[in-house]
Amino acid sequence: MTKGTSSFGKRRNKTHTLCRRCGSKAYHLQKSTCGKCGYPAKRKRKYNWSAKAKRRNTTGTGRMRHLKNVYRRFRYNTEFQACKLHCNMRSYTDFKYLLKTHYLNEHLLPFSFVMYAVHM
Repeated sequence: MTKGTSSFGKRRNKTHTLCRRCGSKAYHLQKSTCGKCGYPAKRKRKYNWSAKAKRRNTTGTGRMRHLKNVYRRFRYNTEFQACKLHCNMRSYTDFKYLLKTHYLNEHLLPFSFVMYAVHM
């Protein structure tokens, strides 16, 4: 009796069918459980097998040629919005001048105020 290629053509019974909860063809008929979501268990089956691979390849592990500029622009924009409220500035050039003269380092309110001012 062989277990290889010649016996695969004789298999005609279905072991898996559609799952009622997740809809995938992973519900084992004899075991009466879904291999994907774990139905009929109450908690949904969920594993985090690739956590280490995600850490290796996630955003921030490479150059971030564009994103680091986006972060910088966002940070300066939030500071500028807070300074508009706090220092009565009209233009971004005033803000840049105050940054150069280190005026903001001494007079700017705490960062919590900066974030609050932007989201108002």
